[in-house]
Amino acid sequence: MGKSMLGRSVPGNSILHRTDARIKFVAAILMMVATLSIHDVRVMALFVVWTVLLMAVSRIRPGIILRSVRPIVVIILFAVILHLLTVEGHVLFQLGAVKITQEGLLSGLMTALRLTLMIINTSLLLTLTTTPLAVADALESLLSPLRCLKFPVHEFAMMMSIALRFVPTLMDEAVKIMKAQSSRGANYDTGGLLKRAGGLVSILVPLFVSSFRRADDLAIAMDARCYRGEQGRTRLYASRLTAGDLLFFAVVVLLLVFVLVSRQLLPSLGSLLGSTLSVF
Repeated sequence: MGKSMLGRSVPGNSILHRTDARIKFVAAILMMVATLSIHDVRVMALFVVWTVLLMAVSRIRPGIILRSVRPIVVIILFAVILHLLTVEGHVLFQLGAVKITQEGLLSGLMTALRLTLMIINTSLLLTLTTTPLAVADALESLLSPLRCLKFPVHEFAMMMSIALRFVPTLMDEAVKIMKAQSSRGANYDTGGLLKRAGGLVSILVPLFVSSFRRADDLAIAMDARCYRGEQGRTRLYASRLTAGDLLFFAVVVLLLVFVLVSRQLLPSLGSLLGSTLSVF
């Protein structure tokens, strides 16, 4: 938990760090759609190359980037096992009622790659290279048309910024509380269900108390600085789109279009790959 990169940004001056947060926000959504739409191995290989290129451009150590995948490792493994056991096709291995098919293996690996690439790309664009304040400003700018519907855009963006900012703080606090309670003899992973639940209560109660205390301190600090919402507020840094921002966005749009078109132009690659593997 203490090593998770959720909500943490890595300072830097790379091209990806300097890209406008609004562009990265929209690009992350488009990349998510494109990654989940991939069904061809060749297109998946192209996205792997694209992800490696983004990692190199960000100038962030690969170990830090890969930490963002840790929270969903269990989900990835579950998805792979589910595909292995449920997809019908050419049987590679069978033990009683359990059978693993060639199509299930390919489908499971593709699903694992989709989820991994989606998390890495989203973390690179929205978390690791973008500060929570920049994310909030980008969100407020993108949702600004909703002001005509009386939607509290600024307050919503501020709420998201505060929540994102305090995620790593609360996780660090949880780690400290767990270590403190363990030193007092608390046990979380042995005994029955009720005993484990009692051990978790000794963590959750202090964590909630600490969260409410931090929220109260933040409210007092904002009130002392005469915070009254959007009225009369200005930004320290004005966001301006550059030619590099537009070029990056154009490349992402082209990747999305390529993925959507490839679904129609390359419908039979899975069967071709399956027949090739069956030969070997």
